Amino acid sequence: MSRPPTAAQRRVIDAADPVTGRLRGTEAQLAALVRLGLAFRHPRPPHDHFLTPAGHRAREAAEPRADAEPAPAAGGFAARVGGEERTDAGPARAREVHSAWQGLLELRRMTNADGATDRPCGWERTHLVRAAALALEAAGHPPEGPDGPGYRVRATPQPEAVAVYAPDGAGLRACAGTLEEAGWQTGEYTEPRTGTRYLLASPRRV
Repeated sequence: MSRPPTAAQRRVIDAADPVTGRLRGTEAQLAALVRLGLAFRHPRPPHDHFLTPAGHRAREAAEPRADAEPAPAAGGFAARVGGEERTDAGPARAREVHSAWQGLLELRRMTNADGATDRPCGWERTHLVRAAALALEAAGHPPEGPDGPGYRVRATPQPEAVAVYAPDGAGLRACAGTLEEAGWQTGEYTEPRTGTRYLLASPRRV
């Protein structure tokens, strides 16, 4: 990127869909973002524009990262990673989660080279905690919250891997099954100090 985006371009970036990165703006604005390396024009109709990994980084530069904190990012949709102060459930939240998951599947279709939807895409590899949490929440797993125990997804020092915790062995196995169906590979491990069992999950490449 040769120069930072203008204020108008920044507004287009900030308004991008929080899950898919789909952009809305004038042709001139979108073309300028493509030249800056912050967006790309999808080759398939309807030829929408999406944020590149650099565009996602620019968008999140001023936001708190869900990968580091359990609280969702301010504004827009955020999958629940467990540990939030509020975990309101209801038809509206269910619709949001369903829409976000369908949007992610569409992003997989458009950005995976072979159009596969059963394998995580580049966005998920740069948003590991959010992506794993969305897969779990979309499948109906409850996140840990004030209303009771549930899953927790946390970042790890390992590249392309997150830790997933559940209240018991059955919950952990259920989370593993969901993530594997969503295109992740999982393994069960024990924390040496506490004896706590957890999943180490990473996006499958093939």
